[in-house]
Amino acid sequence: METPLLIQRKIIHVDMDAFYASVEQLDNPELRGLPIAVGGGTRGVVAAASYEARKFGVRSAMSSILAKKRCPHLIFVKPRFDRYTEISRKIRNIFLDYTDKVEPLSLDEAYLDVTVNKKGNPSATMIAREIRQRIFEETGLTASAGISVNKFIAKVASDYNKPNGQKTVNPDEVLQFLEDLPIGKFYGVGKVTTEKMYQLGVFTGKDLKEKTEEYLTQHFGKAGGYYYHVVRGIHNSEVKSDRIVKSVGTEHTFNENLVSEVFMLEKLEHIADELVRRLQKKKIAGKTVTLKIKYSDFTVQTRSKTLHYFISDKSLIMEVVKELLYQEKPKESVRLLGISLGSLNNEAGVKKAVAVQLRFDF
Repeated sequence: METPLLIQRKIIHVDMDAFYASVEQLDNPELRGLPIAVGGGTRGVVAAASYEARKFGVRSAMSSILAKKRCPHLIFVKPRFDRYTEISRKIRNIFLDYTDKVEPLSLDEAYLDVTVNKKGNPSATMIAREIRQRIFEETGLTASAGISVNKFIAKVASDYNKPNGQKTVNPDEVLQFLEDLPIGKFYGVGKVTTEKMYQLGVFTGKDLKEKTEEYLTQHFGKAGGYYYHVVRGIHNSEVKSDRIVKSVGTEHTFNENLVSEVFMLEKLEHIADELVRRLQKKKIAGKTVTLKIKYSDFTVQTRSKTLHYFISDKSLIMEVVKELLYQEKPKESVRLLGISLGSLNNEAGVKKAVAVQLRFDF
């Protein structure tokens, strides 16, 4: 099989440090130095944890019950997404002072391609340092950064010297860096895959590199090809400033489990209201309605239906949601419900950019 071309760019991955929690501590000095969790509550899930809380093992996506067990004096704070969005816009504007090639992954992280940049600065490392300094001066928050030849390595590197640090992996350091990297640190390799890798004797990038593409594909499917290439420094995905939103959704975790479809429909009405607000804000519609159900035993089920036409109207969305809800009787009481709309009308006519081979010093 022909080896894909190794394309080198100058990519920065900027990741805000404990963003939601840091904003709350910034706005409320009384919370500084204390273990806090954004979100949570009686039955919710932690959206973000301060570094003080992380020392106790509190992590995002953890149930508030477990978080409280790990850190009994944990303080829960209600999320303020309007505020997070406001600060995220300020940070985005800083990025745009350096390059138009900015690909946001969320409110608190983004890729920047500074191969050619507005400052004419040949050093991506210096640009990253300057951006981090400006973020601190203009928002009072700290950020970490990873700098390298592609998005994959930059993403991995940004986690290296957190919080408030950065790491550059130069072109001549890439292969050694990846060989030494613990397999659990590879972006895209989660806990389950890490355990499977361990069972196959793969503990580091070097171990992974010794496996053939056929072997990895056999054990991991299409992801096997991805692992085979990234460990060789091959990841040619471009920074896409016009990143397409593929779905819009909203969900809610309830204080008490729901056992009746009647109560579920009542909650879904409110969830649909929020979804429609988001659709109107983005001025988009979609064809695929998905109902998400999380049961009391934490298992998750999704049910979807694709229509032949685009919809964004609440009554039409709820018509499909009702059909999906009654498709099958819930197997347990329900702790979370969500609705999302996919196959959006913003995906048509998107042009794919062509990669260019570049070589230079960092």
